[in-house]
Amino acid sequence: MKPTDSKMEMTAENFPALHTFLRGYFHEDVADEYGTPPEAADQFCEDADSDERLPVAREWQKVIEITEGQPPALNAALKKLGSAIRLKDDEIPAVSAIFARCLKSMRKAANE
Repeated sequence: MKPTDSKMEMTAENFPALHTFLRGYFHEDVADEYGTPPEAADQFCEDADSDERLPVAREWQKVIEITEGQPPALNAALKKLGSAIRLKDDEIPAVSAIFARCLKSMRKAANE
Protein backbone atom coordinates (compact mmCIF):
# COMPACT_ATOMS: atom_id res chain seq x y z
CA MET A 1 0.00 0.00 0.00
CA LYS A 2 1.30 3.42 -0.89
CA PRO A 3 1.66 5.84 2.04
CA THR A 4 -0.83 8.23 0.44
CA ASP A 5 -3.51 5.53 0.20
CA SER A 6 -4.15 5.46 3.95
CA LYS A 7 -4.58 9.23 3.89
CA MET A 8 -7.32 9.11 1.24
CA GLU A 9 -10.48 10.53 2.74
CA MET A 10 -13.63 8.46 2.77
CA THR A 11 -15.83 10.85 0.84
CA ALA A 12 -18.41 10.47 -1.91
CA GLU A 13 -16.10 12.52 -4.14
CA ASN A 14 -13.23 10.02 -3.72
CA PHE A 15 -15.46 6.93 -4.00
CA PRO A 16 -18.43 8.01 -6.16
CA ALA A 17 -19.42 4.57 -7.49
CA LEU A 18 -19.21 2.91 -4.10
CA HIS A 19 -21.18 5.77 -2.54
CA THR A 20 -23.99 5.25 -5.07
CA PHE A 21 -23.94 1.47 -4.53
CA LEU A 22 -24.04 1.76 -0.74
CA ARG A 23 -26.97 4.17 -0.77
CA GLY A 24 -28.87 1.98 -3.22
CA TYR A 25 -28.15 -1.46 -1.77
CA PHE A 26 -26.78 -1.19 1.80
CA HIS A 27 -29.75 0.75 3.16
CA GLU A 28 -31.99 0.24 6.21
CA ASP A 29 -34.25 -2.19 4.34
CA VAL A 30 -31.47 -4.49 3.10
CA ALA A 31 -32.81 -7.43 5.13
CA ASP A 32 -36.35 -7.02 3.76
CA GLU A 33 -35.27 -6.36 0.21
CA TYR A 34 -32.27 -8.66 -0.28
CA GLY A 35 -31.82 -10.80 2.83
CA THR A 36 -28.18 -10.17 3.66
CA PRO A 37 -25.54 -7.67 2.55
CA PRO A 38 -23.76 -10.34 0.46
CA GLU A 39 -27.08 -11.09 -1.26
CA ALA A 40 -27.50 -7.36 -1.90
CA ALA A 41 -24.01 -7.19 -3.45
CA ASP A 42 -24.79 -10.24 -5.56
CA GLN A 43 -28.04 -8.66 -6.75
CA PHE A 44 -26.16 -5.48 -7.66
CA CYS A 45 -23.74 -7.51 -9.78
CA GLU A 46 -26.72 -9.07 -11.58
CA ASP A 47 -28.61 -5.78 -11.99
CA ALA A 48 -25.80 -3.45 -12.98
CA ASP A 49 -24.04 -3.29 -16.31
CA SER A 50 -20.28 -3.63 -16.48
CA ASP A 51 -19.80 0.15 -16.57
CA GLU A 52 -21.39 0.28 -13.12
CA ARG A 53 -19.95 -2.94 -11.64
CA LEU A 54 -16.31 -2.31 -12.43
CA PRO A 55 -15.92 1.02 -10.57
CA VAL A 56 -17.85 -0.26 -7.54
CA ALA A 57 -15.75 -3.43 -7.34
CA ARG A 58 -12.51 -1.45 -7.70
CA GLU A 59 -13.52 1.13 -5.11
CA TRP A 60 -14.60 -1.66 -2.72
CA GLN A 61 -11.16 -3.24 -3.06
CA LYS A 62 -9.52 0.13 -2.44
CA VAL A 63 -11.51 0.66 0.78
CA ILE A 64 -10.63 -2.88 1.90
CA GLU A 65 -6.94 -2.08 1.31
CA ILE A 66 -7.11 1.23 3.16
CA THR A 67 -8.95 -0.26 6.17
CA GLU A 68 -6.92 -3.48 5.95
CA GLY A 69 -10.25 -5.31 6.02
CA GLN A 70 -10.64 -4.62 9.74
CA PRO A 71 -14.38 -4.66 10.52
CA PRO A 72 -14.49 -1.56 12.77
CA ALA A 73 -12.47 0.55 10.33
CA LEU A 74 -14.30 -0.82 7.30
CA ASN A 75 -17.74 -0.23 8.80
CA ALA A 76 -16.77 3.32 9.78
CA ALA A 77 -15.55 3.97 6.23
CA LEU A 78 -18.67 2.49 4.66
CA LYS A 79 -20.88 4.56 6.95
CA LYS A 80 -19.07 7.71 5.82
CA LEU A 81 -19.68 6.65 2.23
CA GLY A 82 -23.42 6.15 2.69
CA SER A 83 -24.00 2.67 4.11
CA ALA A 84 -26.90 2.46 6.55
CA ILE A 85 -25.89 -1.01 7.76
CA ARG A 86 -23.04 -2.51 9.72
CA LEU A 87 -21.40 -5.55 8.14
CA LYS A 88 -20.82 -8.59 10.34
CA ASP A 89 -17.29 -9.99 10.37
CA ASP A 90 -18.25 -12.96 8.17
CA GLU A 91 -20.09 -10.77 5.64
CA ILE A 92 -16.98 -8.75 4.74
CA PRO A 93 -15.10 -11.57 2.98
CA ALA A 94 -18.36 -12.70 1.36
CA VAL A 95 -19.02 -9.25 -0.15
CA SER A 96 -15.34 -8.97 -1.17
CA ALA A 97 -15.55 -12.34 -2.92
CA ILE A 98 -18.65 -11.24 -4.83
CA PHE A 99 -16.94 -8.09 -6.08
CA ALA A 100 -13.77 -10.05 -6.91
CA ARG A 101 -15.93 -12.47 -8.92
CA CYS A 102 -17.50 -9.50 -10.75
CA LEU A 103 -14.05 -8.20 -11.65
CA LYS A 104 -12.85 -11.64 -12.73
CA SER A 105 -15.87 -12.30 -14.93
CA MET A 106 -15.51 -8.88 -16.54
CA ARG A 107 -11.81 -9.48 -17.25
CA LYS A 108 -12.68 -12.89 -18.72
CA ALA A 109 -15.35 -11.34 -20.95
CA ALA A 110 -12.90 -8.65 -22.09
CA ASN A 111 -10.38 -11.31 -23.11
CA GLU A 112 -12.86 -13.30 -25.21
